[in-house]
Amino acid sequence: MAPSIKPISDCEVRDPRIRRTRQLLQGALRKLMQLKSFDEISVQDITEAATVNRATFYDHYTDKFALLDAMVAGGFHMLLHERGVEYDGSCPTAARAIILAACDYLTQSHQGGDCSKQSAFEPLMDAAITAAIRRVIAGGIRKRADELEILAVAPDSHPLSSEVVASAASWAIYGAVKEWFYTPSHVPPEEIVPQILNLIVPILQNLGSRTAEPVFSAS
Repeated sequence: MAPSIKPISDCEVRDPRIRRTRQLLQGALRKLMQLKSFDEISVQDITEAATVNRATFYDHYTDKFALLDAMVAGGFHMLLHERGVEYDGSCPTAARAIILAACDYLTQSHQGGDCSKQSAFEPLMDAAITAAIRRVIAGGIRKRADELEILAVAPDSHPLSSEVVASAASWAIYGAVKEWFYTPSHVPPEEIVPQILNLIVPILQNLGSRTAEPVFSAS
């Protein structure tokens, strides 16, 4: 069985041959999704469209779902890279650029046909974009946590981990962005981003905070 390969590695790989193969596979999937539903697409369809063999496919991805995740994550990270967006966790308001990128990426995905003919695709898209956002935020706040040595707290305390904070923030960001996108005649992204940011900043500021005492106790 081929090892699981994290989609984020597509953004970090340096070998031009690996990059080219993954670009071929992702490009093939993107084109196929404009013609048929994701459920109808097989690994064989993808390899034939990409002109590579099945063994090569499994050298890079465990299945078509991993390929989809990589395609979405790669597109989102490319958008961030083109805009010079980096999140280091030092300032929660830096999430503004990530929120705007999420708005633009969701819009572009629909305009580009990635979501056409897809009945069961949207939940997969949602999960992939949310995961991409989470990776960016988690990477930044882990660096910040290391700088502040947040984990060096009393043994009986339970600080919120970077993963918990990143997960909460990423789902909140994408949930709000998706609600904005599907609202008829929605306002421009520049107008909704500050409102979403106001919701997200308190979550990001919870990094390293200790869990609150329970409000209710068992009787």
